[in-house]
Amino acid sequence: MNLPQNLKYTSEHEWIRLEGDTAYVGITDYAQEQLGDIVFVDIPSEGETLEANEVFGSIEVVKTVSDLFLPVGGEILEVNPELEANPELVNSDPYGEGWLIKLKPADVAELDGLLDVEAYKALING
Repeated sequence: MNLPQNLKYTSEHEWIRLEGDTAYVGITDYAQEQLGDIVFVDIPSEGETLEANEVFGSIEVVKTVSDLFLPVGGEILEVNPELEANPELVNSDPYGEGWLIKLKPADVAELDGLLDVEAYKALING
């Protein structure tokens, strides 16, 4: 399982990567494996400002729909345009082409409260 060192993780299996003052958010390799084949990504919150842990969208797989939770508060700047036609990018490249949103964090210090790679590994390995 792929768990990049340079990301922060949530207990809900989202990841976040800060690049300058913009953050990319997606779901982890573990989450996409557990979900199975993703058939639709629904993120209606573009342009909204949400709080940490609020639902910002959902991912649909063959048999279920899973909510997506925002790792930190901020304004959702962009939804990955590639996912409308190719939702399977979340399965094939969850940390790259399969990113979900670009976010302008309200307070980057909130990232300090998230899990590092070792804490996330401990969470999923029980």
